Amino acid sequence: MRGLAERFAAAGFAVELPLLPGHGTTLEDMGTTGWDDWAAAAELAYVELASRCTKVVVAGLSMGGTITCWLAERHPEIAGIVCINPAVEPALPDVRSAVAAAGSAVLPAIGSDIAAPDQTELAYDGMPAACLLSLFDGQEEVAPALGDIRCPVLVFTSRQDHVVPTTASELLVGRAAGPVEHVWLERSFHAATLDYDRDDINTASVAFARRVTAG
Repeated sequence: MRGLAERFAAAGFAVELPLLPGHGTTLEDMGTTGWDDWAAAAELAYVELASRCTKVVVAGLSMGGTITCWLAERHPEIAGIVCINPAVEPALPDVRSAVAAAGSAVLPAIGSDIAAPDQTELAYDGMPAACLLSLFDGQEEVAPALGDIRCPVLVFTSRQDHVVPTTASELLVGRAAGPVEHVWLERSFHAATLDYDRDDINTASVAFARRVTAG
């Protein structure tokens, strides 16, 4: 997300780019955290930014998109949200059961789903099953309340995403009560902010933020 954050900053916006608990350190750290920790960190970052800005736009990729929607459901004053391949669709029962059966195991990594061969995502080499189950709990909380999102929404969806199905974006597009703009990405995989369409995402997101914060 750093590239998008830097584009917002270069456009004159104040920016918060929180490092969520368990992220950017070790896989062992990740295993001690869950949805409540990640959501609370995002809430704290939002409150801090809102305390010094009159209007706030929230953006997130994948699980960050889940958290972005969670914040918009809780804070109707948010000016707009940008969701990139958001993981907002609840897991199917058989998927949840399979992950639960893994117990304390570490599942295969999901990082670096990128089409561009010169790009690599800074990601762990595994995913604790408990963390994935916790994310599923977060999705179960977020999905039923998507209709409470009344601010403008900009959604980017990769046609080829090997981590989050495109039906997740379509669920958000179909349920959000505010005006929705849906952009399909033809060249990028899941980590689209690092992929071929990253410049288009950054440019469109800045333009969107300017529109929804104007006046």
